Amino acid sequence: MNSNPKQVNGSCHCGSVKFRVRLSDGLNTARRCNCSYCSMRGAIAVSAALQDIEITAGEEWLTLYQFNTLQAKHYFCAKCGIYTHHQRRSNPDQYGINAACLEGISPFDFTEVPVNEGRVHPSDKAGKSGPDIAGYLRYFPGPVR
Repeated sequence: MNSNPKQVNGSCHCGSVKFRVRLSDGLNTARRCNCSYCSMRGAIAVSAALQDIEITAGEEWLTLYQFNTLQAKHYFCAKCGIYTHHQRRSNPDQYGINAACLEGISPFDFTEVPVNEGRVHPSDKAGKSGPDIAGYLRYFPGPVR
């Protein structure tokens, strides 16, 4: 796995939504969150600037989901239900891109991913000191059978 791809193609599961994205720092920005939504969604997200994603097909299939403060914008395919990206509440100038939607990338390629403390959002904390790390998600491949 190339940890610093310059530009990558991505798509949802059914291929209706396709996009091209330039990642801010390759796959080095990989992280998860433990807020109520992200805990259920379970995706690893990598970062991209708002202007660095281009929907190349299926924009009409993208559906928006927002909750609580309505600041974050979560996009998913209306056909297959796969989350592709979201505009972050913590940094509205960035998208979080579902790493599993990126061509040639699997969430199981990451041996360790930091998990941000999202149950108390950084924007809601006094002093707004930025995200805290709640822990780490680790993957250890088992023997191939």
